This record gives sequence, structure tokens and C-alpha cells, in this order.
Amino acid sequence: MIVALTLGAILRDADIGLSDALVIRHTYVREHEESGLRGIHGDSTDDEILEYTRNQSPDPRRFPIAPAPLWVVFIREGGDRARLWSVVENLGEVGRTEHLRTFDLVRSPCMDDLRNRLVVGWRSPRSWRMNATTAADYPVVGIADAEPLPFPGFDRLLLSYDQLQAVMREPRYASWRTALASVIGIYLITDTRDGRHYVGKADGAESIRQRWSSYAANGHGGNTGLRGLDPMSFRFSLLRVFDPSTPTPVIDMAESHFKVALDTRTHGLNRN
Repeated sequence: MIVALTLGAILRDADIGLSDALVIRHTYVREHEESGLRGIHGDSTDDEILEYTRNQSPDPRRFPIAPAPLWVVFIREGGDRARLWSVVENLGEVGRTEHLRTFDLVRSPCMDDLRNRLVVGWRSPRSWRMNATTAADYPVVGIADAEPLPFPGFDRLLLSYDQLQAVMREPRYASWRTALASVIGIYLITDTRDGRHYVGKADGAESIRQRWSSYAANGHGGNTGLRGLDPMSFRFSLLRVFDPSTPTPVIDMAESHFKVALDTRTHGLNRN
């Protein structure tokens, strides 16, 4: 009989009582949902992540009135996994406003050997924090350093919305971001629910990486035809890439060609 390793077993081995711990999963975001304070990203320092963790909602439905003395903090990796960032000790609340509670947190040496190495399966994608007793049966899916993923090439790139967010935010996709920052061009967004297409462009000083970062942030990138749609059904690919020195009229002609070829103005999501 094979017994699966769980987060609870890891916590108990580190002498962390399940009733004394809160488990948190951060997601890379531009700003804190409640406060509007700066969020975290793939290149955030430990100090920046700690500062982000210190600030929580005053709404008791979103964050416990009396949170546990130890917080086990993970960062989202992909759609259903989380990698351990650190364990922090909660020394108590030190400030409160209408939109924010601030806690005095210090890094704990607990589980230091597993920092950035322990990966668990996160079964509740909408839950970003829970008591350790609830998270105890979450499976351990790996204990290893995050390995960089090789860039597949511009002509083989095909990303779901979850994957796009991961590419724009997670350290293991650093080479992908470098590649996408090196080109401009024409891209395709497909709504997989009904097959409709949207053809867009990145030109001038805006690279594909910059353009796609806006989609990762809000789902629609400011495009009228995409507003109100669920980005979780979007699929992103590249139709043609150009050197950044390519004149804008050349990019415009290519974009117009693909809009006509794919009929995206009449039967797709383009509004112009």
C-alpha cells in the first residue's frame, strides 16, 4: 500500500501544530485587492513578499479575527499547485484602517530547508487561505528546486489564460518573457467556447510581452470586443513576429491581412 505524503505530515515533522498555523497562498498580482497597495511578481524580493503578507483585510469573512501565530506562506505555481515561500511568525496586529489590517511578521526558521522547494497540490483554487487543519491533507507533489522551462518557439506557442498568467509572473518562465520581450507582431486570441477570434498587434515600443502582460492582468487588455467575456476560455498564440525595428505600417498591413483572412470583424471579436 502506497501512502501519499501530505502537507500535514510535513508540518508535524517540523513541529508545527496544525491548530497553531494558518496556510496562505499568494498569487502574483499588480496590486493588493483590498488596499490597492503594490502586489508581488516573479522578481519580488523576500522583503517585498513579507511586506505584502503583513497587510490583510479587516473583513472577518476574508481574514480571521484572531489569526494563528504561525503562517505557512505559499506562492501559486500553475493553476493547481503552490510552492512554499516561507513560514512567518505573527507577533500581532500593529495597525488598522478601514481597508487594511497590518501585522508584525518575522521570518521563522521553521521549514527553511524546504523554502522554494516544497510544492503541494492546491485543491481549492478560489481559496487563498485556510487553517492548517483544513490544508493538512493537501498532497505533496514535489520537493525540488523550480526548474526553468525551455521556450518552445514563437510558432509553437499556445497558451490558455492560466498559462499566460504563469508565463508573465513565475520565475520558471523567465526565458519565455525574455523571448516575448524581443519581438513585436500579430497575435491571435481564440474564445474556445464558441471559436471566435480576436486579432491584435504589438508594435512600436510595445513588445508582445508588454501587450500580453495587460491581458494577464485584466483579461481584456483594454479591447472593447473582449470586455465582459470570461478570459478563462481564451487561448493565446502568435500569427507573425517582427523585429522591433520594423516600421509600424508593415505591422498594420499584417494585422489587417489576418483580420480579413480570419474574418474577425464580421464573425469574430474585432470591432475595427
